[in-house]
Amino acid sequence: MKTIGILLADGCEEIEALAVVDVMRRAKLEIRMISITGELMIHGSRKIQFLAEQLFEDTDFDALDGIVLPGGMPGTNHLKEHAGVNELIKKFAAEQKLVAAICAAPSVLGAAGLLNGKEATCHPGFEETLTGAEVVTGVTVVQSGNIITSRGMGTAIDFALAIVRYLSDDATVYEVKKHLVY
Repeated sequence: MKTIGILLADGCEEIEALAVVDVMRRAKLEIRMISITGELMIHGSRKIQFLAEQLFEDTDFDALDGIVLPGGMPGTNHLKEHAGVNELIKKFAAEQKLVAAICAAPSVLGAAGLLNGKEATCHPGFEETLTGAEVVTGVTVVQSGNIITSRGMGTAIDFALAIVRYLSDDATVYEVKKHLVY
């Protein structure tokens, strides 16, 4: 079974994080909720608190097939400033593992140099942070090789379904969509 991790920082956009977790689990795929804060309690950008399942420093990243970065502010900045996150996404990209980011979080990929020659999208107003990318607008999700990006909270379900499709197949996406009444 494919396993991915979602990196959670204080100030993340709750829907972007938890919709991905929910949809992945409906697809019967493994997702680990990983806090980069040193604490399991995450304080979202809308002041919703929720628990991660494990800490960044306790995670065996070699066991993961991909990584997801939710957006939100200041969560995106916390991800960008975390040396371990930057090292990890570069490693995953080099190994052709899935690296997915939504809303403002594709800026983390741009800052790390992972978007060179790739198509990508992001929250409106963050386009200039997609360093090296061919910026795509007017679509909800862009997949360019092993990189998946999306625009924001309103595109979180499409983003999550794109991740499911990447890790499994169209039949699984169809079943999940059917039960979501999507």
